[in-house]
Amino acid sequence: MSDDSMREPGRRTPAKGVHIFSGKPTWVFLTVNIFERDPWLAQTRAQNALHEIWEKKAKAWLVSDYLLMPDHLHLFCVPYELKFTIERWIGYWKDCFAKKGLELGKFQDGGFHHRLRDDESYAEKWQYVRQNPVRGGLVKTPEEWPFRGRVHDIRF
Repeated sequence: MSDDSMREPGRRTPAKGVHIFSGKPTWVFLTVNIFERDPWLAQTRAQNALHEIWEKKAKAWLVSDYLLMPDHLHLFCVPYELKFTIERWIGYWKDCFAKKGLELGKFQDGGFHHRLRDDESYAEKWQYVRQNPVRGGLVKTPEEWPFRGRVHDIRF
C-alpha cells in the first residue's frame, strides 16, 4: 500500500488570487485563452480595443508588455488598486471588450496567472512570449509580429 499522504495533490484549476507583498514589486504573468481556441484575436481591431481598455478603463491592474496570438494572449501586469483581485480585473476588461460590440469572438472564462519573482523571470518570460509567433510559424522573427505592445512603461 502506498503512502499517498506524502504526495503533492495535483491542481485541477488555477490558483485564485495573487499574494501581494508590501514594499516589493508584484509582477504577474497572465495568459488568457479564447473560447474554444477560436483564432480571431490577432487582428488590429482587437488589439486597438484591448489596448484602449487597459489604458483608459481597466486600470485597477496596470498592463505593461502584452502579445496577442490568434487564440490566446499573454501580458504582464502589476496591481494599482489593491481592492480589486486579479480575477475581478480580468472579468472587468473582458466585459468592457464584449460591450465594444466588435463581434469578433469571446474569451474563455478566467485566466492563468503566475507571480514573477524577479526581473530575470520577467525577461525570460518576455523572450519566451515574443517567440510564440515564430514557433507558431506565423513570422520568421519576433519583430515582424504586429500584435504586441506596451500600455504602461513600468520597470521591475
